[in-house]
Amino acid sequence: MSDLLKNIDARTKLAGTNKLEILMFSLGLDNRTGREETYGINVFKVREVMRIPKITRAPEMPAAVEGMVSLRGALVPVIDLAKYAGVQTDCKPEIMIVTEYNVHTQGFLVKAVDNILRLDWSAMRVPPAMLAAETGGLVTAITELKDGRLVMMMDVEKVLAETNRSERDDLVFKSVKPLGKERTVFFADDSSVARNQIARTLDAMEVKHISAINGHQAWVELSKMADYADASHTPMKNLVQVILTDVEMPEMDGYMLTRKIKADKRFAGIPVLMHSSLSSTSNAQMGKAVGVDEYVPKFEAQKLAQTLARLLA
Repeated sequence: MSDLLKNIDARTKLAGTNKLEILMFSLGLDNRTGREETYGINVFKVREVMRIPKITRAPEMPAAVEGMVSLRGALVPVIDLAKYAGVQTDCKPEIMIVTEYNVHTQGFLVKAVDNILRLDWSAMRVPPAMLAAETGGLVTAITELKDGRLVMMMDVEKVLAETNRSERDDLVFKSVKPLGKERTVFFADDSSVARNQIARTLDAMEVKHISAINGHQAWVELSKMADYADASHTPMKNLVQVILTDVEMPEMDGYMLTRKIKADKRFAGIPVLMHSSLSSTSNAQMGKAVGVDEYVPKFEAQKLAQTLARLLA
């Protein structure tokens, strides 16, 4: 299994090329549909793949959390993705994908892993509304393989947020102070969970906001705003004071979006804040390489509010 994940550092060269690599996996045959769907996760979020170790059951955990495993002296929560996704299968999981994102490590139980697929983010499409509704927003992007199979990118941020519920963010939102001046932030993120947290943070700061569900939509909307600013002889930075972007997004990722913004002089003076669950230092460095001004890990509302307050001031 470890052979799948060798030389991940070399993949940092993908930054700014709008390309990604995903590890494909399955959750077993779904008795309701008679199909075995293929899912994907960004390789950058995968630390290792292994046979399932001994799991220690723990009381009062969400239904999909099987328990904890000890990895190199650290206790790691283990989530059965079939249970979480509502896949009704007789297949027992055989593999654990150890993931690391948003400064958290967790294990995902799956039936099997396939291989690593390299493709362009432009090949990843926003899922149809029917599929999004059917999966409860769990799928954020979808692509079709040459053999006709569909690969669905799973919103692992949603999984983490819903299996690690905490009241801490509510306390943070209540403690955030209004900025006291009129400002607007434009943000792009394909995760509904992340968009909700960003919006709540900005609302607590009493900052106006405009959102997009991926980098392509963000670039289209920002270009329209820049055209309007040109036509009305208004500096673009008078309309938007900060652009906040995720990294992983269908059609256009955050690295490519940042590169386009920084190459367009109409956006001069507008800082780009990268907001990602890819928590390794290499990802922050990749952001800097394409011109990102600041980098904040996801689901740290206090740090996000502090960084935005500084940039907006």
